[in-house]
Amino acid sequence: MKKTTKILSLVLTSILLAGAVSGCGSTENAESPAPAQNNKTAAEAPAENTESKGTIKIAASPTPHAEILEQAKPILAKQGYDLDIVEFEDYVQPNLVVESGEFDANYVEHVPYLESFNEEQGTHLVNVGGIHYEPFGIYPGKESDLSAISDGAVIAVPNDTTNEARALLLLQDNGLIKLADGAGLTATVNDIVENPHNLEIQELEAAQVSRVKDEVAFVVLNGNYALEAGLSVGKDAVAYEKSDSEAAKTYVNVIVVKEGNENNEGVKALVDVLKSDDIFNYINDTYDGAVIPFK
Repeated sequence: MKKTTKILSLVLTSILLAGAVSGCGSTENAESPAPAQNNKTAAEAPAENTESKGTIKIAASPTPHAEILEQAKPILAKQGYDLDIVEFEDYVQPNLVVESGEFDANYVEHVPYLESFNEEQGTHLVNVGGIHYEPFGIYPGKESDLSAISDGAVIAVPNDTTNEARALLLLQDNGLIKLADGAGLTATVNDIVENPHNLEIQELEAAQVSRVKDEVAFVVLNGNYALEAGLSVGKDAVAYEKSDSEAAKTYVNVIVVKEGNENNEGVKALVDVLKSDDIFNYINDTYDGAVIPFK
């Protein structure tokens, strides 16, 4: 009887101990997932000030526009914006993709070109901020001295309305030709009224002008295409627009959007960054006077 009682007591003790162990395990298992779940949430949560605000898709000329935008990209990322930069070699497509709504903005052009494009193409594009100015320059080709230019020499210029006028005005400022009074920003070769050296003005698409440098006497280049050709306005140009000239205000390069999108928060953030001291200093330190920040 005592033996039976002893065995029964051992069995009951074993059951109680097993239940106690099982109960402790259940308590630990019930409580342990909470910290793990909290840790996972913290790891997945975005860092402060980097919550995604969306993508800004912008069309840009390779130099200097896309290069400047690359400097703005990490600054915008800290504000939650992903800047998607797509490079174009011409001026036409960047406007068309903004007009169609495929892109949020472009950074390729100055105001006179923008206004001319709207008039000619019936587009609805607007300037939302001036960023920089590129002095137009006359660069040597087969000749290097404007004062001793050969009779009948060929000078290549851009063929789009505003940039051709700008090139012709620069040639006039340097005494090579004279334009009709009032020709101004719409001047073409048809407005040349005096040409003492019988110069031939070769009109080419802007991106092609630098490529004929070794075939003509001189080329007249936009600042971005001069940079792409490895030319410096300060070191290589035989003449150029001055930074304090009216051209600096007239031909400032701007961020362009479709009318109605002027208050797009991403674009406003982009313009603010491009006008910041960081970008101002980058432009001044990088381009040797070929690109001048516009405040």
